[in-house]
Amino acid sequence: MLATVYANRWLLASFLRRELSTRYAGSATGAAWAILHPLALLAVYGFVFSLVFRVRLPADAGGASYTAFAAVALWPWIMFSEGIVRGMAAVHENASLVRKVAFPHALVVYAAVGSSFLVHLAGYAVVLAALAALGEPLHLARLPFVLFLLAPLLLVATGVAVVLAALQTLLKDVEQVVSILLMVVFYGTPILYPLSFVPAPFGDWMAWSPLASLAERLRDVLIAGQGLAWTDAGYWAIGIATWWAGQAFFERVSPHFEDFL
Repeated sequence: MLATVYANRWLLASFLRRELSTRYAGSATGAAWAILHPLALLAVYGFVFSLVFRVRLPADAGGASYTAFAAVALWPWIMFSEGIVRGMAAVHENASLVRKVAFPHALVVYAAVGSSFLVHLAGYAVVLAALAALGEPLHLARLPFVLFLLAPLLLVATGVAVVLAALQTLLKDVEQVVSILLMVVFYGTPILYPLSFVPAPFGDWMAWSPLASLAERLRDVLIAGQGLAWTDAGYWAIGIATWWAGQAFFERVSPHFEDFL
């Protein structure tokens, strides 16, 4: 598939440009929604957890406010979840193209996932810079390490999205199940709270989740100022394996798409 993607890189780039250009077409605020929507969520979570529930972060939070603590993990989750949702619908939304033109169908899924990551990555950088300017103890010099950690997250999202795109083409109610699962995973991942707040044995089980450990590693890098660890290679192994397995499933099912579109 890598050779196929490279051979059709111009087509993938075209799909990606189309995704980015039509994403907020007709919207009054345009691409600003990439920042406004997550900021609204962050404001709600900050109000509920810091003012209503009065959550006090542990000492290893490095003096960061709850807003900065949540923002570091919230934007990667938005990239991941939105990439899956948009990628899952990509084949169905491009049904006329899939029926009439012979091309690697996975490219439309890649473009949908990639556009979500690019848009929210830009918003992530803006928010982190704004928080640092407001005095939050964020180590922006560690941003290259953040990109190293987010790249396997993109691979996982792509692998999951191609599987769901295939299933959504065959079974129309997959979208409803996925929306529930994403909500469960969101609250089961230490995005709005530190993993140390989860009592045993649940915290020990959650620590095995790659999404949970990745959220903690992002905070280690951006808030605590840590560097990369050799265990971070495990995220790449998981990302590559997930993408490979998802692509293999997609290629097996995609020849039958025309019968269901």
